[in-house]
Amino acid sequence: MKAIVVTDQAAGAAGMELMERPEPQASINDVVVRVHAAGFVNTELAWPSTWADRLGQDRTPTIPGHELAGVVTALGYGTTGLSVGQRVFGLTDWYRDGALAEYAAVEARNLAPLPGDTDFTVGASLPISGLTAWQGLFEHGRLQAGQSVLAHGAAGAVGSMVAQLARAFGAYVIGTGRAADRQAALDFGANAFVDLDNERLEDVGAVDLVFDLIGGEIGKRSAALVRPGGALVSIVGPPEARPADGLAIDFVVESDRDQLGEIVQRVRDGRLRTHIGTVAPLEGAVVAFNPTRRTPGKTIIHVRP
Repeated sequence: MKAIVVTDQAAGAAGMELMERPEPQASINDVVVRVHAAGFVNTELAWPSTWADRLGQDRTPTIPGHELAGVVTALGYGTTGLSVGQRVFGLTDWYRDGALAEYAAVEARNLAPLPGDTDFTVGASLPISGLTAWQGLFEHGRLQAGQSVLAHGAAGAVGSMVAQLARAFGAYVIGTGRAADRQAALDFGANAFVDLDNERLEDVGAVDLVFDLIGGEIGKRSAALVRPGGALVSIVGPPEARPADGLAIDFVVESDRDQLGEIVQRVRDGRLRTHIGTVAPLEGAVVAFNPTRRTPGKTIIHVRP
C-alpha cells in the first residue's frame, strides 16, 4: 500500500516520504480500515509516541496521522460491534502506525459508525478536535450552564469546537487569537474576542474555565484569571502556573465511541461545524504539511478520491 512515512525526527515534516509499505493485518479486537480521509496534527512529529513504542524502543519507520474515516475491510479475532463494509471514523492508537496510508489497523473500540450522509472528509476532521473539546469542557472542566469560558485559539480546529460546544451548553465564551481570527471566532460561537497581540488578556476579568491550547506565557497569565472553584484545562502539557483557588488539569484525548456518536450527530443536525483548512491528496501530503503559509483549520488528506 501507499503511505506517508517518517524516519528522522530532526527533519520534521520535511523528512516525510510517500512510499510503499506492507498492508496491516487485523490483530485480536482490531479491524482493518480502507482509509478514505485522514487528519493530521502538526505537533505529532514532536510526540514521543510517534518515534518510540510504550517501552521506549524505536519504532521507525512510522506512519503518522491518527484521525481517519473509511470502510472496514477485515475483522480480527474476537472483534465485535463492527462489520465488514461498515463506514467508520475515529482515532488510531498513538503508539501504532496511523492513518496516512491506504489501510490502517485500528482497535475496534476506537471507532464509531460514520452515518451515510456524513462525508469522509468531515468524519476525519472530527475525532481529535471534537473529542478534545468535549472531554476538556465536560469531563475535566466540568462546565456548567451559565459559566464563563476563556477559549484560546478559538478560530482553530480545536478552539472552534470548544467555542461552539461551550456556547451551546449555555456558557459565555470569550475567544482569543490574532486580529485576523476575530470574525472566525465570533462566527464559531464566541460572545467576545481578545486579540492577544493588541489587547490586554487581563481585561477579560475572572472566568470559570480556561481552555488552554497555547501554554507558555499566555498559559501563565490565564491561570490568574480563574475564579475560585474554577479550572484551567490544558492540552499542551502541565500548566506552568496554577489558579490560586481552582484546578489545573492537563490531559491527553482518548477515543470514545459514544462521544464520537454525539459529536457527529451534532454535525449532522447543524448544531456543530467542523473547521477544515487544507485538503490535499495523499500524493500531495508532504507539500501540504510543509506550507509556506499555514491555513487555519484541520488539515485533511484524501487518501481516496
